[in-house]
Amino acid sequence: MQVPVPVNDNDESAGAVPPRGAAARTRALMVATATEMMRRGLSPSVSEVAEAAGVSRSTAYRYFPTLADMLRAVVAEALGPILNWQGGDQDARGRLAELYATAFPRISEHEATFRAALRQSIEPNAEKPGDVTLGRGHRRDLLARAVGSLHLPPVQATRLVQALSLTFGIEALIVLKDICGLSDRDAQDVALWAAGALLDAARHEAGSAEA
Repeated sequence: MQVPVPVNDNDESAGAVPPRGAAARTRALMVATATEMMRRGLSPSVSEVAEAAGVSRSTAYRYFPTLADMLRAVVAEALGPILNWQGGDQDARGRLAELYATAFPRISEHEATFRAALRQSIEPNAEKPGDVTLGRGHRRDLLARAVGSLHLPPVQATRLVQALSLTFGIEALIVLKDICGLSDRDAQDVALWAAGALLDAARHEAGSAEA
């Protein structure tokens, strides 16, 4: 189951002071409990996670006012080092290859968590109807970092990142594995091939516009 430079517009921690000490441990317990429940195929609410973790509901909602807040925290924990990816100094194609080589194995490793978070994010949310966001800004930020060296016009740069978003993340992995029957490695290769084709198309379009 986003990443424009940068546009972490759905990062629940933006502008907030990270919890410390006992508060940090309680929040981490909530995230770990939610992750474990989701890996077992459950779609827990914040209240259900609180009960399983032995945390009071009032405390749980202080950390995660909505289900979407909790899902974003679970996804961010699963993404781990991907969120801090910066890439080397190579060209955009090389940076894309490096990003996909970094991200796809991690996504595959935590596939059950991402699938569960994606499923839960699109289900009706009784706690806050209509609140189904899943931190989609991360992938746009990451992809923008990868192709920023192209220096495309803003409209074309945005379109390229939007198109690349179709080849990146748990959604792409689900399509390539479940529908196309590919292995994790083959899915990564096909996703990168598609990303390269989109990159070439953007370059060609930009060159034609300048001619």
